[in-house]
Amino acid sequence: MKMRGVLVLGTVVAACLLLLTVQTRGHSTPTAEALAFITTPIQSGLAKMNRAAVNVWSTYLDWKNVRAENRRLREENQQLRVESLQVTETAMENQRLRRLLALQQRLPLATLSAEIIAREWGGWVRSLTVNRGRGDNVARLTAVISPEGLIGRVMEVRSGTSVIQVLTDPASTVGAHVVRTRTAGIVEGEPRGTMRLKYMAREGGGIQVGDLVVTSGAGGVFPRGIPIGRVRAIDDRGSALFHYAVLAPVVDFARVDEVLLLTGDTRHDVAAAFPRDGGG
Repeated sequence: MKMRGVLVLGTVVAACLLLLTVQTRGHSTPTAEALAFITTPIQSGLAKMNRAAVNVWSTYLDWKNVRAENRRLREENQQLRVESLQVTETAMENQRLRRLLALQQRLPLATLSAEIIAREWGGWVRSLTVNRGRGDNVARLTAVISPEGLIGRVMEVRSGTSVIQVLTDPASTVGAHVVRTRTAGIVEGEPRGTMRLKYMAREGGGIQVGDLVVTSGAGGVFPRGIPIGRVRAIDDRGSALFHYAVLAPVVDFARVDEVLLLTGDTRHDVAAAFPRDGGG
């Protein structure tokens, strides 16, 4: 069978060559016409097969080029997204640092800037660690603030770091008053990671949701006038000696990144350094 196929193919090729030779010489004979009649469909089929093969190969090359282009575009898009995120993060950092510097310039006392390098979690932020310590002459109980308001105080000083007790820590207490009514009280941290203002019932008339609570300056640890939080709810205990107001902190302890340590004399009223509604 193989030999027969080879012979047939050889015969067809020879006939095609003969036809070409005859046509080239310009002779038109019955034999040439017969050969042309036989070989023309074969030549047409071969030409179609050639064109189809070329088209398939071109399509394959185009497909490969498209895939390569898509891969390159995906890589470029990913790189652009990374660069965009980096630019956005840099812009946000610059904005935060400008606000911190502006606050530092407005305050009438010496300060030391610091960066948050760790957070202790327990369902909420329990403490913060900053990159300042004994080498920076940081003292225990140093007040810590941000452009939004009070964060807490330094409770532990190490060689190159310090641990800050935030206001929501259950062991934290701060002397405070309501700006609008001047109602005095104590801001206490709670185990649920919230805060409350404890005040005497007879002095709490008129406290409303949304009222701003600031430091009173009592005790000498915190300057007077630093924002602490806003009243979120009022716990009226009737004839009880003390009432409570639930506070929402003005500082988001989970998102703050840079802070100021108040290293100067804290016997100042710094309310003017924190623009806010409701006056000082």
